[in-house]
Amino acid sequence: MNIVELAVAAIRACEAENVEHMLTGAFATSCYGIPRSTKDVDLVLATHELAQMESVIRRLSPEVEFDGQVQFDTLTWGRRRIGCTRVSPFLKVELFELFDDAFVQEQFARRVRLNVTTLDSVAYVPTAEDVIVQKLRWARDKDVIDAADVLAVQGAESLDMDYVRNWCRLHGSEVRLDEILAKMPKI
Repeated sequence: MNIVELAVAAIRACEAENVEHMLTGAFATSCYGIPRSTKDVDLVLATHELAQMESVIRRLSPEVEFDGQVQFDTLTWGRRRIGCTRVSPFLKVELFELFDDAFVQEQFARRVRLNVTTLDSVAYVPTAEDVIVQKLRWARDKDVIDAADVLAVQGAESLDMDYVRNWCRLHGSEVRLDEILAKMPKI
């Protein structure tokens, strides 16, 4: 199983179990920016009870072994379940529970269903604006690069920059946004 097959399997597991979900991470970024390699699949699930998460995990279990422990993610501030493929190459699936954070809730509510070309499949993903906001909020080096790539590929003029700026101001990441915008070539 390769990373694309794993991503499609995870999406299909959510759909089969009627669990609302959103593909995030490198796959979501690739919808709007410059695709980059990844060894994990990140999904946010709107699970209202443990049984829903468990049903998705059960559906993936022939290919993916999940850690029995729920983990708290210090970057996203949410709970997640981590699984690893059972055979090489060993790839990860991270299933994040949708949690009570104003931005995360709005990002999920605004998600769109797109053709994800890197998957040759449709999936729910955040909007381009929400990818930028989230990446600047996390602020790891690769996240800032991803945000800059999305801004460069999409063009600030085609994005709702008032929306982006408002969330960046609330998250304290407005300086990072301004630094990226200042470096963008004028067209």
